[in-house]
Amino acid sequence: MGKVFNVSADCKPKQHYMVNIDERLAQIKDMVECGLYFTINRARQYGKTTTLHALEGLLKSEYMVISLDFQMLSAETFKTERDFIEGFSAEILDRTADITDIPEEILTELEGIADGSRHYDKLSALFRCLSKWCRLSPKKAVLIIDEVDSASNYPIFLDFLAQLRGYYIARDQKSTFHSVILAGVYDIKNLKNKFVDEHRMNSPWNIAADFDIDMSLSETGIAGMLEDYERDHHTGMRIEELAGLLHAYTGGYPFLVSRICKLIDEKIARSIEFPNRKAAWTKEGFLAAVRLLLTEENTLFESLDNKLIDYPELKQLLEELLLDGRSVEYVPGDMGVRVASMFGFVTIENQTVRVANRIFETRLYNGFLAERSRHNKLAQNAVMEKNQFIVSGQLDMELVIRKFVEYYSDIFGTHNERFLEDHGRSLFLLYLKPIINGKGNYYVESRTRTNRRTDVVVDYCGRQYIIELKIWRGNEYNKSGENQLADYLESYHAKQGYLISFNFNVKKEIGVKWIQVDDKEILEAVV
Repeated sequence: MGKVFNVSADCKPKQHYMVNIDERLAQIKDMVECGLYFTINRARQYGKTTTLHALEGLLKSEYMVISLDFQMLSAETFKTERDFIEGFSAEILDRTADITDIPEEILTELEGIADGSRHYDKLSALFRCLSKWCRLSPKKAVLIIDEVDSASNYPIFLDFLAQLRGYYIARDQKSTFHSVILAGVYDIKNLKNKFVDEHRMNSPWNIAADFDIDMSLSETGIAGMLEDYERDHHTGMRIEELAGLLHAYTGGYPFLVSRICKLIDEKIARSIEFPNRKAAWTKEGFLAAVRLLLTEENTLFESLDNKLIDYPELKQLLEELLLDGRSVEYVPGDMGVRVASMFGFVTIENQTVRVANRIFETRLYNGFLAERSRHNKLAQNAVMEKNQFIVSGQLDMELVIRKFVEYYSDIFGTHNERFLEDHGRSLFLLYLKPIINGKGNYYVESRTRTNRRTDVVVDYCGRQYIIELKIWRGNEYNKSGENQLADYLESYHAKQGYLISFNFNVKKEIGVKWIQVDDKEILEAVV
């Protein structure tokens, strides 16, 4: 059986198509060689375990690597210190079975602890054993613990971290691990609120070095993975174009990249519309895979949905960013933004918070809009009349906008300015979404997202439609908006664009007309 795209567990180079991460591993190895204690905190399915397994393979020729996974320890393990000591020792023995140079006295001691024949009731005794092992080992020792935050509900976990920290700080006096790597979703610093004692909360994690290595997949790396696939299947795909699309839509989020590729390879290439791999590995096949991805339930989306339920302030932040179009400035210490970043929802660019990628953005839009559409007349009208907007298989965007202006004026014309400014964007998307549903994709262009101006890009059956939404701020500002849209159309190699202005003047002139800006045609609508 040949290679496949993998979206479950870790990736294995001989079994899965994957991006080369040698550069990332070399950077992490540099941190290990410096003897650093650090944490790798990334969102779910962001390649942490794949990276750690590859790192273990890279290090083991030079270091004694003890690599553990706290998810392998049962809840019973964390009941008492003795239970933890026994379970931890058993896990070490299981995970280091291939280490042939473990000193006999250490092996005997760990086996005795694990089977209960040696009764150790204090963590300090376990750490003395580990310290002796580090002293006797011919190689420097490196400790790697994956899913470390899975133990965060147990007080014994904090005691373990405290011992680990104490030995690391005193490493010039006591033999201990040369480097320590803890990995998980939750930043250790964000686990403090689970403990009451402030003194105990602060000390175990204030020694961790910053981990600033980019673990997203680069466009070049994605292209290398596609080249590997192309060598096996000879589809004739335009590798640079598809790599660019994958990166633009996913922001390099590893799960999303692999999932889209897997859908193209295993679903789209077997569909009626795209009957083979050659037809599927195209821009049109990519967009079909995106549509499929946005409608499926998978482990990543389920995890993100659960976070929106568990953290109401997170949902509120995302609604403000997307539906209300508000600009959120990053302020150090803002727990809402910190949590959103930790779970992978947002990134920080130029001290401004933005949703991490187009896939998350569109799925969040879809979810938020679905909640609002049930009682929204605009959305209901769009559903009832959607067939009239499709002519010869193509979307009649001019008619979409004319009808939107008509219904918007009838339904919302009497609302106050604040309501319309906050909700104008979501109202247009509420109207648009059911019309293109099933055949088209849309996303909000992040380069121009502000509280006054939005560019919506719609892909429908191979054609793109560029729509700018903005608040009316006078004729001069409007003229500037027309010129900016014309420039934006140039970057998309498009001749036509659409401009919707939300005008709150009492004497405003509502309507739709075509205007010419240089060689661009712009349908300008005022509501």
